[in-house]
Order: sequence, then C-alpha cells, then structure tokens
Amino acid sequence: MDDKTVFEIPVSTMPEPTVAPLDIRPERPHRRWFASALVGALVGAAVSGGIFATFSEGGSSTTATAAPASRPSDRITRAGDVGAILDRVEPAVVSISASGFAQDDSTSLSPREGAGTGVILTPDGDVLTNAHVISNAAAIKVKLPTGDRTYDAVLLGSDPAADVAVIHIQGVRDLPVATLGRSADMRVGDEVVAIGNALALPGGPTVTTGIVSAVDRTIGSGSRRLEHLIQTDAAINPGNSGGPLVNANAEVVGINTAVIQSSGQGDAQNIGFAIASDTIRPMIGDLRQAGGKVRVPAYLGVSTTTLNNTNRDRLGASGTGAYVTSVSPGTPAEAAGVQAGDVVTGVAGAKVASSDELGTAIRRNKPGDRVEIQWQRGGVERSATVVLGQTPTR
Repeated sequence: MDDKTVFEIPVSTMPEPTVAPLDIRPERPHRRWFASALVGALVGAAVSGGIFATFSEGGSSTTATAAPASRPSDRITRAGDVGAILDRVEPAVVSISASGFAQDDSTSLSPREGAGTGVILTPDGDVLTNAHVISNAAAIKVKLPTGDRTYDAVLLGSDPAADVAVIHIQGVRDLPVATLGRSADMRVGDEVVAIGNALALPGGPTVTTGIVSAVDRTIGSGSRRLEHLIQTDAAINPGNSGGPLVNANAEVVGINTAVIQSSGQGDAQNIGFAIASDTIRPMIGDLRQAGGKVRVPAYLGVSTTTLNNTNRDRLGASGTGAYVTSVSPGTPAEAAGVQAGDVVTGVAGAKVASSDELGTAIRRNKPGDRVEIQWQRGGVERSATVVLGQTPTR
C-alpha cells in the first residue's frame, strides 16, 4: 500500500521504557515509515498511513515477573509440525485493510490507509482483531486467505483500552474458525507460532516461530497500558496486529499487538507482545453485541498483578486476589482509599481471585456505576462503594 507508517508509542531507552506524552503526527503524503526506521519506540504492530493509536500518558512502564515453568514446555518438535499447525489455523486468518482520514494540520484532512490481521470467530464472518487496526476507519476491507476477492466489513464493537475489536465480514458463510485456547496454560519456554499480514506483503500471511519469553507482562503507563500480555520472541512486524499467537495444539492463545524497538547499545530484538486469550474471551460476547460502538470501559484506576504461589512471599502478602502495584491519582480507587500493596478480593459481592478477574469484573460495568470494592491490607478486610470512572483516552 502507498503512504504507510506505523503506530508508534515513543519511549525512552530500554529495558525500562517510559511512555512519552501523546504526540499524534499525521504522516505527510508520499512518505514511508516502517519499523526499521523507528528508534527507541514501542510499536503497535500494524501498518498504517495515518490511522493512529498510541498510548498517551507519561510515566514508567512496568513489567511483572514471569512465572517459571511448572511443567515441561509444549514443543513443536519437528519442522512438519508447523505445517500441521498452519493447516488448522491459517484458513481462519484474514488480512484487513482500513481506510480513513488523518489531520495533516489544523485545517486539512488527508486520506490514509492501514493494514492488519484478524482471526475468524464464527462461520458467518465475525472476526477478532486489534482496536488500533480499525481505529477511525471509514471503510474496512477483508481478504480471506484463499482467493483474491476482497469483502466489505463493518465494526461490531471496539474496546480501545484493551486494544480488542470484533468486525463482521459481509456476504460470507461457512468460513473456517479458529479455536481459542487457555493462555493461563502457557509457560515460559512453550513454543508458539505467529501468523499475520506482515508489512502488508502480497502472497499470503507471514509465519514465524518462537517461544513464550515471559507471561503477565505490562506495557504502557498510567491509564493507557496493556496488562497480562504474553511476551514472545517470534518475529512480529507491522501488519501483524490482530493476528494469532498459536500454541503447539493449534489453539490461539494470544492476539499479537506490539513490538519493542530501541536504539544505541543493547538494541531490543525479538520482543513482541500478544493480548492473552483469557483476557479477550470474556469481552467477545459484549463486543459482538455492541452495535458498532466504540466501547468506553469503566475505570477503577489501579494496576495489578495476580497474587499466587510464585510471588506471594516476595510481595509480602497472603491469600488470593489482585495485588495492587500502583494507584493512579485522582481515580475512583484513590478516592476509596485503595493503596499500592493492597489485595483486591471482590467486586460487587463477587470474589476476585486474579488480576484478570478484577479487570473482567470492572468491565462488566459502565462509567458512573456504583459498585462495592473489597480489599485486604495487612490481613484486615476493607471495603468501599466507588463510582466508576471513564477510561481516559488522553
């Protein structure tokens, strides 16, 4: 495609990236940017020409300690195994192109195009992808892995805060579908395959292999962060956004979303991230029924990690729940008195046993809803009713 650039999240030098303030810079006509041209950046892995999606708040990006393997790693033992995985998954992987407009200056708009990937969920054409792939798109086109025909698609629902969207391909039926696996079963060292529309190259999707490098990663900062990600060294490039990260059983355990690049000594290499399938699964039903809306999720204002046998002693906490690593200022959580080091154990009377469960419980609500939050501090039970906010976009 012409006039392509990449989604970029400027950061400082690695390995502890910080996210710079929002700087949307529409690309000028006839200028090309690819991942190799970026320096010191965390890059959303979609090819684009001005349909932008960036994290926006300053502050440090944190990473949670990866849980060690508790069982032998899943292995793709032979070269032929990759082919067998592709036979099962590739028919359900589509190429997505999105067109829209970007503001070049205070008065003019210029047409832009972007490219990404999607995973077919239903035989009649519901497709999972990243929210940033179709952000601000006036038209969405989808090409199936077989044939040259391009189909129109419409947005069913999008959650930019989670970077997840569902679109619907019009005029199709009896499509092959992908199987979502359990990302909670993945361990460091498990082998994976990434499939995607890398750099929008013609001739079908690009396939790369690697391992799970870490789990439960966090990238971004403040309210604009993605949590509980799978980190992989399988090559992920612009255009891979929305494509599947697949385990040895040909199950989709993540949706590829971003890569890190840096400059100078110790350049980052092969550091990619996928949104865990266990994070996505509870969202799919709501997004399919969203009526084309961009969802503005409810917001509590905490960053958390799951309290488990691996980190319980290190964190000096007990029990189960979502361990609070930070509380953003001016948020419902701060108003309720929640502090870093607390363990959230319940929302609206329902138990919370993990960080993912906390996120799911909050997302079930709308901004403005009043819910009771339960947490522990030093073994003492606490609770408060909070009015949930709206996830910031800037």
